[in-house]
Amino acid sequence: MNEWDKLHRMAERYKAEYPSGTRIMLLSMGADIHRVKDNTRGTVIAVDDIGTLHCNFDTGAMIGVVPGEDSFRKLTEEELAEEQETDMDEDEDEDFGMKM
Repeated sequence: MNEWDKLHRMAERYKAEYPSGTRIMLLSMGADIHRVKDNTRGTVIAVDDIGTLHCNFDTGAMIGVVPGEDSFRKLTEEELAEEQETDMDEDEDEDFGMKM
């Protein structure tokens, strides 16, 4: 198998494992000059043909995460449930504001 085939297969695996909308936690990032802080959460936008996960992070940063160079993981079911709970709490707080 040549290098292109190997990269293509890895990219296809990442596309299947991290579809658009998947929530991740960036554990650490390599030596990127635009690095995102460790333990930042983000949402996968897309995975390109060489396996880079393009993400929109909760801090507003949009950057590619490179498997093998950067360390990351999917959020657990418990973490996803916590996020949904937090979102619902914030929505309820907005309902108590003054309306005119």
